Amino acid sequence: MKTKGLRWWVIGLIALATVINYIDRQALGVLWPDIAADLYPGMDGDGRKEIYGWITGSFIFFYAMGQALFGKIFDWIGTRLGFALSIGVWSIATALHGLARGAWSFAIFRSILGVAEAGNWPGAAKGNAEWFPTHERAFAQGLFNSGAAIGGIVAIPMIAFLTVFFSWQMIFIFIGLVGLLWMIPWFLIVKAPPKYHPNITEEERQYILSGQTTTGEEDEIDQEEYNPSTGQLLQHKQSWGVILASAAIDPIWWLFIVWIPIYLNGVYGMDVKTIGIYGWVPYVGAMLGAWFGGLLAQNRMKAGWDVNKTRKWVITLGCMIMFPSFFLLMNPGSPTSAVLIMAMILFGFQTSIGNVQTLPSDLFGKNTVGTLSGIAGMAAKLGAFALTLFVPFLTAGENYTPAFYVGAALTIIALFAVWVLIPTVEKVQPINHVREDIL
Repeated sequence: MKTKGLRWWVIGLIALATVINYIDRQALGVLWPDIAADLYPGMDGDGRKEIYGWITGSFIFFYAMGQALFGKIFDWIGTRLGFALSIGVWSIATALHGLARGAWSFAIFRSILGVAEAGNWPGAAKGNAEWFPTHERAFAQGLFNSGAAIGGIVAIPMIAFLTVFFSWQMIFIFIGLVGLLWMIPWFLIVKAPPKYHPNITEEERQYILSGQTTTGEEDEIDQEEYNPSTGQLLQHKQSWGVILASAAIDPIWWLFIVWIPIYLNGVYGMDVKTIGIYGWVPYVGAMLGAWFGGLLAQNRMKAGWDVNKTRKWVITLGCMIMFPSFFLLMNPGSPTSAVLIMAMILFGFQTSIGNVQTLPSDLFGKNTVGTLSGIAGMAAKLGAFALTLFVPFLTAGENYTPAFYVGAALTIIALFAVWVLIPTVEKVQPINHVREDIL
């Protein structure tokens, strides 16, 4: 049976996987006040924060390794099996958190979770490149990215509510099982790429494939696409523009998703249930930003802007929203003001990041998208890893101002990478090909 709008079912399932991804990763931060009180009753707030930073840092470090690993895996085995492998392993790892008894066991389970959860992002970039024409990719990426925000919105109050009825150990087991159920509709719906999918309508197949190429027959274009080896890929400054932009902008997101519950607990003295009331607000800004960034890019391209102008100006707008907001957050006053300013920062972040994440498919052929997305994701997570380890020292005595200065500086670095290292957002030509043209 043919299914109309199959590409939207695919991106919807990827967005749902991202919701589950964020529920699983957010659980530790939300539950940490209860976990720390249980495991480290005699330790002060700064000491508990250092342990949390170390455990979370292990997650991010292995998440960075997983980005590059799963970028290759998705290029090798495809989107369908790649996602199943990723979410299957991370769901089991989440459930194992319920067996943790200290920093080391949490770090081990967190590391496994990090490697597996990393597959979600290069997989989404590859799925986007396979299932959407160029002019719809930013919007599709925005829908996928909104899953991260929705996960944050859902996770914090949901987990806080579950603490009324269950221990923190049982909560980890429960949310771990949810991801395994996701694989049922995934295998039923995503049977092959659009070119070969038995249930896609011919109209949608042609719409997708014709929107990914400009001239010639599909098979000829596939052969002509520039899909360099990893060594060749890294010879292009455009690749480094994507890598540096990702490494600069992504730690901003992690600064908040890792530390929002800890910030509210340390600065305003909130317990887990009160964090559940306030902690979801910033993710509303993130969700709206994901939709806004994608829709704005789609609107500008329909209005006649080329890919280069669209990507650069939408990314710039997001960074210009974030930059002044960091300074407002240094002295927010009430917790309500603090979470609203955080919402503005995450709105700007999501406005930018969806367009940053589409750059690999704008610059290279489909068989290279997963590799570049994975390398850029690894660089981004290494940046987030470094920042996470430094946050407990930057915020000693619950003073978060130095951390917010770092966040503001990262927005400027991201803009430099996009405007200077990627002179024009267009398909990159082989270096030898360019030299032959010059000769």
